[in-house]
Amino acid sequence: MGPSPPAFGRIVRTARLVLTPVGWPDLAEMVALKSDPGAFGLMLGGVRSRAQATDEMAADIAFWARRRVGIFTIREGATFHGMTGLHERPDGRGLGLRFALWPRSRGRGIAREAAAAALRFAHDQGERRVVAVARADNFGSRTILGGIGMTVCDAFERAGLEMVVYESVRREQRQPEGRRPEARMIEGGQPEGRPAGSGPPDEGRREGSSRGPQDEP
Repeated sequence: MGPSPPAFGRIVRTARLVLTPVGWPDLAEMVALKSDPGAFGLMLGGVRSRAQATDEMAADIAFWARRRVGIFTIREGATFHGMTGLHERPDGRGLGLRFALWPRSRGRGIAREAAAAALRFAHDQGERRVVAVARADNFGSRTILGGIGMTVCDAFERAGLEMVVYESVRREQRQPEGRRPEARMIEGGQPEGRPAGSGPPDEGRREGSSRGPQDEP
């Protein structure tokens, strides 16, 4: 099933992926994802029943209408890989980034690519601060969160497990008047001073681990 036109928000495209705000046409795929222990077992609250997933779909759609940010489906062509996006954390920590993929979709950088796009979208929409929470031993998720520029800001314990809080804060930077920009685009689309074909640190790192890319929210 391909992406359906979003009622709210907008479709976000990356080099490989299409992120579409969740809607009722996605219900069957989201129910299947959220009921699978391999995909949703580490998420806060664990796997969902069909009724729970349906209630969450209604809440996600309402959140998009209210905040103009929210949860996306992740697709590569016609293949549904999972979900990523933003929700209001129930613990009061603020707007949270989350992601969950089918186990078969891991190990190709999809979670990182999708989460990075969702985070950029949130900041572009004017959200100044976004957080994410992962278990301290969930190295797959922690690698992704660090790789997309989020930094550790707090930690807490829940049910005997150490949880790590990450944040991304958008800082407005004004270019001093008369100062030459530190980087500018040159022919070929590469920033001056960076060799063509080079990328940010850790680009291309595989996020697969024994636990896989899930966050805790």
